[in-house]
Amino acid sequence: MDRRAGVLPVARTALPPPAHHFRRGRADPDFRTKPQISTALAARGKAAGFACRAVVDDCAYSVSDDWYLALRDADLPYVVALKPHRGTWARADEPHTPVDAARALTGTGPDHPGDSTPVERHFRDGHTETWWATDATLGGYGPHSPCRLVVATTDPGLLPEKATWYLTTNLPHPDAPHAAVSTHPPTSLAEIVRLYGLRHWTEQSYKQIKDELGWADFQVGSDIAIRRHQTLVNCAFSFCWNQWFAPPGPLDATAPDPCPDEGTERGSRHAPPAPTALLAQGLTRRPLLAHPGDHPDPLVAGLDRQGPTTRTPSPPRRGHLRQTP
Repeated sequence: MDRRAGVLPVARTALPPPAHHFRRGRADPDFRTKPQISTALAARGKAAGFACRAVVDDCAYSVSDDWYLALRDADLPYVVALKPHRGTWARADEPHTPVDAARALTGTGPDHPGDSTPVERHFRDGHTETWWATDATLGGYGPHSPCRLVVATTDPGLLPEKATWYLTTNLPHPDAPHAAVSTHPPTSLAEIVRLYGLRHWTEQSYKQIKDELGWADFQVGSDIAIRRHQTLVNCAFSFCWNQWFAPPGPLDATAPDPCPDEGTERGSRHAPPAPTALLAQGLTRRPLLAHPGDHPDPLVAGLDRQGPTTRTPSPPRRGHLRQTP
């Protein structure tokens, strides 16, 4: 979770086993889909004390009713994209898809945005872009409904496919009747666009660092072995993220030399430059472990619930007799 952004990306650290790993396949009670795993992780994070502004994700999760119900039961706010052409029940003369709802608005372009509100987006490289956002009405979605439909785009008239978002959220409209009693604060259009815009940054950064840490670089085939490899990568990822947010600290002059001079070796020796800061900051709960911050240990321990496995030796085959002492 990005504490500065206040966004919780879900279902990125758990590996759902394929259905064929279960006795009854997808009908097995232990089988879990990614939306089910993501909501469980979000609920566990909230119960452990993690605070987030909203749970955000792409349209792959918006098709799961169980996903919405689980987030509602956990009382978690969300901002999630809808598929542009996903149909919903409505009267014959009313919009039936998010695209239809956007086209029913009065805006004809950036010069004549109609009901759309300008939203200025700020990017990490320093440039800004002006988008246009508005609440739309579609079936049960609406500005005064428990679930809002927000259309954000660079052109309210053309609705370009690559630069138009159709977002649903349970963050109430400031003028909604239930805003005063909602457990979530009233939220402006600019804030909803900002929250979903952070998803792309989180997604891209997460994917790049996972690749650098060797997420897919394994030579094991069993389900448990793959899980353990990915648990190590997740721990390394969490360590790097925690170090990124930690302020630089002074060098520990009392630390032992990791490379003591034990005599000459063949070839020339080049001394590496002295480090400018320690890699791990703060005290450790146990030797040789980085400081875990205020994160509860059970969250990390829960990533690998399986104990060590033992492999039963296979019977000897003809031509491949094992040598025993």
